Amino acid sequence: MDQDEILLDAEERMEKAVDHLSSSLKGIRTGRANPGLIDSVKVDYYGSPTPLKQIANVSVPEPQQIVIRPFDTSCLGEIAKAIQNSDLGMAPNNDGRVIRLNVPPLSTERRQQLAGRVKELAEEARVSIRNIRRDANKHADQAEKDKTMSEDDRDTTKDKIQDLTKKFEGIVNTQASNKEKEVMDD
Repeated sequence: MDQDEILLDAEERMEKAVDHLSSSLKGIRTGRANPGLIDSVKVDYYGSPTPLKQIANVSVPEPQQIVIRPFDTSCLGEIAKAIQNSDLGMAPNNDGRVIRLNVPPLSTERRQQLAGRVKELAEEARVSIRNIRRDANKHADQAEKDKTMSEDDRDTTKDKIQDLTKKFEGIVNTQASNKEKEVMDD
């Protein structure tokens, strides 16, 4: 691998780690309703686990309510069952056409638990980014051993990899602190 390939691969993998963190943070509850809360819910739709968003329209008409309007009303029962079996902690209200989820306010203890979970997810992302840095540095060392890269190029590559690491860790820290504030605010 040459310098550009190593840097491009590292940057792509770090972006994926940040994207994964972003999608994980969307599923963490705050005091407000958010369609991202039900992204992880899978419904047994005609025998196959299907993401809820693929079989229903999800909207937030009020700050404390999520409305799920299925494309096929015959699956309302399955959607309600999937929500009850998930770890959302919300009871679905089925009126025969739509399902309403009332988002209860969070207790202080629950907010602290969720803030702790945000910190865990952020740390997982940082560890992932550091592992990517380690792999990229190994590729640079190997390229220097294989005589496809000079010592100076290897050192420059490692410096650029470190810059990428700092950049993406900064993004992770920003996302985590924003989500933590969102969780802790009433």
